[in-house]
Amino acid sequence: MATSQDIENGSASLLQPFIQKEEKQQNLRGNGSLFMVLLSTFVAVMGSFEFGSSIGYSSPTQQAIIEELEMSSSEFSVFGSILTIGAMVGAITSGRAADLIGRIETMRISSIICITGWLVIYLALGTLTLNFGRFLTGFGIGVNSYVVPIFIAEITPTHLRGALLTLHQVSLATGLLVAYAVGALVTWRTMALTGMIPCAVMIIGLYFIPESPRWLAMVGYQNEFHVALQKLRGHNADVSGEEAEIQDSLAILQRLPKATAKDLFLERNVRLVIIGVGLMVFQQFSGYNGIVYYADQIFTSAGVPPNVGSILYACLQIIILAFGVVIIDNAGRRPLLMISASGMLLGSLLTGASFYLKEHHMASDLAPVLTITAIMVDMGSYCFGLGGIPWIVMSEIFPIHIKGIAGSLVTLVSWGGSWVVSYSFNFLMSWSSHGAFFVFATFCAVAIVFIFKFVPETKGRTLEEIQASID
Repeated sequence: MATSQDIENGSASLLQPFIQKEEKQQNLRGNGSLFMVLLSTFVAVMGSFEFGSSIGYSSPTQQAIIEELEMSSSEFSVFGSILTIGAMVGAITSGRAADLIGRIETMRISSIICITGWLVIYLALGTLTLNFGRFLTGFGIGVNSYVVPIFIAEITPTHLRGALLTLHQVSLATGLLVAYAVGALVTWRTMALTGMIPCAVMIIGLYFIPESPRWLAMVGYQNEFHVALQKLRGHNADVSGEEAEIQDSLAILQRLPKATAKDLFLERNVRLVIIGVGLMVFQQFSGYNGIVYYADQIFTSAGVPPNVGSILYACLQIIILAFGVVIIDNAGRRPLLMISASGMLLGSLLTGASFYLKEHHMASDLAPVLTITAIMVDMGSYCFGLGGIPWIVMSEIFPIHIKGIAGSLVTLVSWGGSWVVSYSFNFLMSWSSHGAFFVFATFCAVAIVFIFKFVPETKGRTLEEIQASID
């Protein structure tokens, strides 16, 4: 049995209590029920759908809001970007909130905050209230961007975890598509009301699903822990093996002092932090947000109506993400991340080349086709791996006692990177339109090396085994 000194020195193997893994998984597949896991995942990803709806709101409503509230373009830019500021604040609080009051209660509160934000936007008569409502919706989705994948990872059987976690990104892309489609049909105030629907579904649904068993065990609610795990696995499933595995892991972790921010930089944790933060940095600086920000102009220059182009790439995202759901637990996280980064490298190079040709009046007939091809390659590749898998890896690699602090940091880095790319993109394009995409290509190339050297494969392993195996 590992001693506390062994654990402090990082030399003990947490794998010792975890035996007969394959037998347990076979038992779960044979006797368990997936109904409650699927229902819980559906309820949770309503937060992801809300995430996409909030991001997609500003694009189709821009002209109408500017005209009705007599805003300038720069004032509307503030309205668009303040969502990211709110999400950064939400990210800071998300981990602690999820650890203190639980995953379910955190999702419920974030949904209430989002509904409040949409109401403020609906009733807004000027820029101040409009921005405040946008900030509140940003705060809510910032919390959800952390707690939703964490909750799904903690309730899902090992053999389905990757597939169900990918639904987080599928729902986000679906929310984005619905926002584009609805925005073309209704007024901006009516669209704000429709933004409340996924939140309402989530609030109601949360009353019918169990709390994360791992969180219940962590805070000492032993009876509730057993009931929740049994409910998730089915009344006829034998959960004794999984229950013992979680308890043994927590018993070891609870011997450690209460986690603080300084614990993230201890030798046994710092590699996990580097992996989580690094993936989020490359997720943002691979250029996806820059392309989304400039998509309307790119489609216009290629002769494609912006609304059609936006719906086209949103549909492409959903198709590729749905394919990812099917293959992720067989193909693994690392190969898909490598393919994704490689595809984005190609897409960025092609986009840069198309702008270079346009600037130098070369191959004018080829440039529009190259532009459309490049943007689809880039966005498709992003959805194939870098879009969703960093959130999956983040939810899997951190031990539960530092998951709140580490998850908040990683989520903050993601939103902070999103803001930096969105804010600096116009400056990069003014400096050199083709050079901007060659910068993104450089980040993609570095990402390939980073993934190859640092990111572990986590498919088919319990959360406790993953954390134990990363030295």
